[in-house]
Amino acid sequence: MQRLPGFRDFYPEPLPAADVWSADARQYIFDKWRNTARRYGFREYDGPPLEPLELFTMKSGDEIVGQLYNFIDKGERAVALRPEMTPTLARMASSAERNYKKPIKWFAIPQLFRYEKQQKGRLREHFQLNADVIGEADVAADAELLALLIDTLRSFGLTKEDFVIRLSSRNAWQEFFSKRCPDETKAYAFYQAVDKLERETPENSAKKFSELGIALDEVTAFIKSGEPTPELQSILQNLGARGLGEFVKIDYGVIRGLAYYTGVVFEAFDVKGEFRAIAGGGRYNNLLKLISEGKVDLPALGFGMGDVVLLELLKARKLLPQFSAACDVFVLIEDETLRGDSLKLIQDLRAAGKCVEYSLTPSKGDKQFKRALELNSVATARIERGASGELSVRVKRLSDRQEQVVSVAEVFDVVEALALRAQS
Repeated sequence: MQRLPGFRDFYPEPLPAADVWSADARQYIFDKWRNTARRYGFREYDGPPLEPLELFTMKSGDEIVGQLYNFIDKGERAVALRPEMTPTLARMASSAERNYKKPIKWFAIPQLFRYEKQQKGRLREHFQLNADVIGEADVAADAELLALLIDTLRSFGLTKEDFVIRLSSRNAWQEFFSKRCPDETKAYAFYQAVDKLERETPENSAKKFSELGIALDEVTAFIKSGEPTPELQSILQNLGARGLGEFVKIDYGVIRGLAYYTGVVFEAFDVKGEFRAIAGGGRYNNLLKLISEGKVDLPALGFGMGDVVLLELLKARKLLPQFSAACDVFVLIEDETLRGDSLKLIQDLRAAGKCVEYSLTPSKGDKQFKRALELNSVATARIERGASGELSVRVKRLSDRQEQVVSVAEVFDVVEALALRAQS
């Protein structure tokens, strides 16, 4: 039985095959995402992976249905596996926003699903960091979100030599469009044409803009100018004050194709241009009003960062740590009359937060020791009974085979010290 195309199996290291993914690397990424978001005061939320189909068509139109895993459930409801998290966030926040002080700063790490053609950096499922701010219209919130994005990438060891945030504004593009085309019904087609500039031939782009009454040369000149609007200048100054200005540049080539973006937009790219966008987001001030059918009208902004492209980038830059199933201590039970005392020691060590392994069934001492080595154990511990019946513990550090005999009460401090030394 094979897994479905575009989906992944996650195995513990060492990986059994080249076409599977590391559960350890995934957890490493999740931990970095969570720790950085929490440092910025963001609180974690989650929602169901299955939502009403209408939640996604309300935001993106009926054309998105072709990209979804959707079906009619047993209750005759049209449902879909979530392709993105923002509609769920908008639904949740609009129904409960009175319970939270503004601005609301939330993050999530959902698994998302899209039935689309597989490409490099894009599968039919992925995990994603979503971070959003709701209820703050000032561009200080945009700068705060961008700082979070930058620090999240820096937490993996990435530097200004590895990534850059390309910053743009839908407001600037709206002004550009309105001066040249009075027909607002053509705005979406215009944004789509700009969004695809880097993927289309100049001839095709020129034709699309010509149909809108706009010259390609005007569009490319506007992008090349890179002149920041007042809102973008404010963000640059904010990030500069934090010492993060070198990670951001104005690039009007970024427009974000989704129709609901309303202000500042941005995308993170690797500097060498080897991969798809690492992350992307922006302002979507109208979404909560749309999802709540006019009952809640709050400004909002956010970004998403997928695990697939990020992991490819970290591998390419050799920034992933070595993952192993290292164990703090392996308890040897060579005398079965001491199994009960050994189990008590094992339980107490685990309660103290240590990773402890042992042989579940009686086996020879050399076989147990071999298993301790296979598990990359820092040390072994063996309970011994003295001539007068007192118990002691013989602890052996496996890196150099140094031994010491301590009391049962002292073994916790000894194991802690060995574990800390092994981590340093």
